[in-house]
Amino acid sequence: MDDRVASRLDGKDHTLWGPAAEEEASQRLGWMDLFEDSRELVPQIEGLRAELAAEGISRVVLAGMGGSSLAPEVIAATVGCPLTVLDSTDPEMVGNVLAAGVADTVLVVSSKSGSTVETDSQRRVFEQAFNDAGLDAASRIVVVTDPGSPLEQSAREAGYRRVFTADPTVGGRYSALTAFGLVPTGLAGVDIAALLDDAEETREVLATDDPGNPGLQLGAAMAGTDPLRNKLVFSDEDSGLVGFGGWAEQLIAESTGKDGTGVLPVVVDAGDPETLSAADDLLQIRLVADPEDREAPDANDASDADSVPPLRSEHAVEVFGSLGAQLLLWEFATAVAGRILGINPFDQPDVEAAKTAARGLLDATPKSKRPDTVIGTVEVTGPDDVVNGPAGSPDDLGQVLAAVAQLVPAHGYLAVQAYLDRVGYPELEVLRAALATLSGRPVTFGWGPRFLHSTGQYHKGGTPEGVFLQVTADSDLDLDIPGRPFTFGQLLAAQAAGDASVLREHGRPVVRLHLTERTDGIGQLLRAAHGTQGSDGA
Repeated sequence: MDDRVASRLDGKDHTLWGPAAEEEASQRLGWMDLFEDSRELVPQIEGLRAELAAEGISRVVLAGMGGSSLAPEVIAATVGCPLTVLDSTDPEMVGNVLAAGVADTVLVVSSKSGSTVETDSQRRVFEQAFNDAGLDAASRIVVVTDPGSPLEQSAREAGYRRVFTADPTVGGRYSALTAFGLVPTGLAGVDIAALLDDAEETREVLATDDPGNPGLQLGAAMAGTDPLRNKLVFSDEDSGLVGFGGWAEQLIAESTGKDGTGVLPVVVDAGDPETLSAADDLLQIRLVADPEDREAPDANDASDADSVPPLRSEHAVEVFGSLGAQLLLWEFATAVAGRILGINPFDQPDVEAAKTAARGLLDATPKSKRPDTVIGTVEVTGPDDVVNGPAGSPDDLGQVLAAVAQLVPAHGYLAVQAYLDRVGYPELEVLRAALATLSGRPVTFGWGPRFLHSTGQYHKGGTPEGVFLQVTADSDLDLDIPGRPFTFGQLLAAQAAGDASVLREHGRPVVRLHLTERTDGIGQLLRAAHGTQGSDGA
């Protein structure tokens, strides 16, 4: 405790991460003392919610990416308040959200920079939908952004209903308890004052230079092992925090995955292959209920006795607490982990590369590339080990998946990246556990393009041991983006291709499975994952 990390972090000491990080850190520590500003928002948000309700507006749609969408989704889902999170450029997902109707809808447009292409595109198509329905679009749009951003200026000029500006010294992935987390969830009906109460109580504990400080303990568990256990296997053991691992995934991966190091969250279900592994590079993170709220297990009930695999204590950490407490705890612990790793936890130097590549593809004349092989309605592109293995071209997708699994190095990981409608096709996530079984290694699953604002930083800047499986698809539906020379489908395709090109430039193996027909292709993939594909490759 001699270096007083806890009290210095609570005091916003920007020198904690070394000289190279000082400039960035000096502008990114507002999340440690945001409570006064956040509490001032509570009556404003509650007042706006009452106004909207009086007008019959009950559906809240959030257009945002990364830190602007992940925390609100967890907060609303945990509390049980309806919030539609639109964090995709997939034309089917956008189209389905629009198809639900806009008569009772308010759109929250959330972007720190004010220039996020996905969020701007979503705003444009909703604004047109409001106008087409004969509604005053400006009265149905609420904006959350940083002061001085292009979005703030354009929103005020357009006369949008409300413009909330957040503290610019809080980075996106640390913004859960700022306007970015509070406005959409408060409008959806969450008791945001109670959320802040829980977090503020936790801050008092985190500020103490004491060996029992949970933030220091968790940060040390994340980044202080020797050798480094750089994959954090997140499993939920009835914590009551819905989807919390997805929020923590962005916070940790984007904060630590740089300079060739970092820790990678691997979000799994209880009982998945990774939770049974004692590999020396895995740390089990179990999100559990408060011990005081748990029922004592029945020693005679085998299902209770076997519910948590018996792992050595150095392999596992149990974490519990209220949602507000957990949000601040993990932010604090991640900053501590960054200090231990010797990196700047507040920048994201490799995120822009994929965005630049996507913009370049949108501006260029499209070039078609022949797939290496075609199986049913799935086009396969990738390294020779996958498309031309020992037996020549694969006959079915099961062989492709097995070959992809074999590419993962001894201490590596596999990342599945699905550029499809995550609400429409949640069953695709079975690929994760199937590939973890095949490879014997941890597997992450990300929906594109939202993971580009999350684990995308780790993929390029973290430990260079990843293998990447892209799943893309044609769609019968496409949507124009008003005022833009490209469609949602073209934007999504450019984002996938741009990220793949940057990964390859970094020497990362990339395999692409492109579904020329969504329904049939997804069926093929699912049957391959379950090991029941037919002789026709389906």
